[in-house]
Amino acid sequence: MGKSVTHKIIEKHLVSGEMVPGNEIGIRIDQTLMQDATGTMVMLELEAMGVKKVKTEVSAQYVDHNILQTDFKNADDHIFLQSACRKFGIWFSRPGNGVSHPVQMENFAKPGKTLVGSDSHSCAAGSMGMLAIGAGGLEVGLATIGEPFYIKMPLVMGVKLTGKLPDWVSAKDIILEMLRRHDVDGGVGKVIEYYGPGLEHLTAMDRHVIANMGAELGATGTVFPSDEVLREFLKKQNREEDWIELVADSDVEYDLHDEIDLSKLEPLIACPTSPGNVVPVSQVAGKQVHQTMVGSSANPGLRDFAIAGRIVQGKKVHPQVSMDIIPSSRQMLRNLAKGGELEMLIAAGSRIHQAGCNGCIGMGQAPASGTISLRTVPRNFPGRSGTKGDQVYLCSPETAAAAALTGVITDPRTLGIPYPKYQEPDELLLNPEALIPPPTDGKEYELVMGPNIQPLPKFAPLENHIQGPVLLKMGDNVSTDEILPAGTKVLPFRSNIPEISKFTFSQIDETFYDRALPYQLSGSLIVGGANYGQGSSREHATIAPRFLGVRAVIAKSYARIHRKNLINFGILPLAFENEADHKGIDQEDILEIENVHEQLKNRGSIIVKNKTKNTTFNTLNTMSEKEQNEVMAGGLINLFLAKHN
Repeated sequence: MGKSVTHKIIEKHLVSGEMVPGNEIGIRIDQTLMQDATGTMVMLELEAMGVKKVKTEVSAQYVDHNILQTDFKNADDHIFLQSACRKFGIWFSRPGNGVSHPVQMENFAKPGKTLVGSDSHSCAAGSMGMLAIGAGGLEVGLATIGEPFYIKMPLVMGVKLTGKLPDWVSAKDIILEMLRRHDVDGGVGKVIEYYGPGLEHLTAMDRHVIANMGAELGATGTVFPSDEVLREFLKKQNREEDWIELVADSDVEYDLHDEIDLSKLEPLIACPTSPGNVVPVSQVAGKQVHQTMVGSSANPGLRDFAIAGRIVQGKKVHPQVSMDIIPSSRQMLRNLAKGGELEMLIAAGSRIHQAGCNGCIGMGQAPASGTISLRTVPRNFPGRSGTKGDQVYLCSPETAAAAALTGVITDPRTLGIPYPKYQEPDELLLNPEALIPPPTDGKEYELVMGPNIQPLPKFAPLENHIQGPVLLKMGDNVSTDEILPAGTKVLPFRSNIPEISKFTFSQIDETFYDRALPYQLSGSLIVGGANYGQGSSREHATIAPRFLGVRAVIAKSYARIHRKNLINFGILPLAFENEADHKGIDQEDILEIENVHEQLKNRGSIIVKNKTKNTTFNTLNTMSEKEQNEVMAGGLINLFLAKHN
């Protein structure tokens, strides 16, 4: 039987385990990616582990999330990150260069390689024929020094693309169609691999749009073949020598299968407050809009901005609408200016912001209270925009531009104008000098740590007896944005765990921090629903609760990255054996787990007592032996130091 692209890459990089779905495997990692919201933790972790120099082919640190310098904190962290890059041998991308994923794609991505990134959307590099996976920062840090990256061998879902997209429909509508079919947990435990004749009509950046939002499906990764389309992309980046052909065998049989006829797609939109809440734009047309936003890692290509510019060319943005343009990279911005589309956007009345993530993660451009914002970003979890009770819709650049002109949600096919065809120029202005290479030897460099930067807290091994109150009980699909929010108020404390912990669960319950403090030493528990911890890979959503004393989480099921982050920092992740037991627990109930170590070693059900209600229920230990050792040690760092000292 033939092999998929995914299997070919894993097979070449396999260092432990068998490629049987569900089995734990270890793979060698070629490239790592960090961004500043999570990279500060990675650098503090490397320092805590005594690392001298990274060992990957390429490791890059981007400053793209926290680029608003409202006081000294973000600026201090930028200097800290650059000093860490010099010390550890990492490429540095300074503020204003752009979002990590498209800049990585432009400068470093290579077909056939593996990548892990401390950003959940690192899967975007799968557009380049790579196996690219988002992970917690600690796992990324270990991968940079040559340690294998461990995952459960995924199922591979083959998605055949046929036909050609009609006018006014673009790559964003393809991934929204996947979310409409499979929802936010439909990709859990899977790699989504696209193939078929429809691919020839999708550029490398179109594929980036689709691969990026594989994270919203909950997928381990998204993989595209490396074909002539990628060769052309690399040629324009002056990197044609990095291209190899890498396609699935003709007789491949995928574990799962789906098929999309591109010619039958229509403009789609994800309604508040989930990327999986997808309907046709026509179904919600007419709702008043006060903001549209074009940009982010989910629509970072030159054509995404150029199309929006050509739609509004010679027209004016509706008086009630703020049309915000967030350039994805400095290179893209230069080419947008060269092609004239930047002037079209400015003349129409749009607002141009610096290249970076910005409003996607709530760092500026927060919408007004009670108003609708249409965005080309990948997520619309509650409050992520920076406004509580926000009404964020996810859409294509075409739909965003149409609403900017009309002031209401508008199916762009009804604008009554010809679809503005766009062909990317044969030659692009490049910007490689913006990336600062690491020195040959970093021994002479020291970390530069401002007053807000605090060392990583040390956590004790997991106790043999856990008892404490359920400080919070939640329902399904709670995101890391709700566990530990981002935004201008919170993220400047990303290198200061004691301070950032004050915002833990503040989107759900503003009293959580005060209620947690009395149990910081004795311990407490959290109860969650299905797909607990979906969304961002940020470790702060684990480290902050652990700092406040959370010893265990019991949930119906977990998002992959957050579950591993819990283990990485010594929080016990248990799953309800019977989901109905979730209903029998109330907030503030006292739960007890006795003989924790023995119960874990026996590999059976973990018995939990509800002392308040005088009942017991069973939970599942879903950890591998390796993961079990990590959580019992109090986390990966403790285990690493014990092994290497």
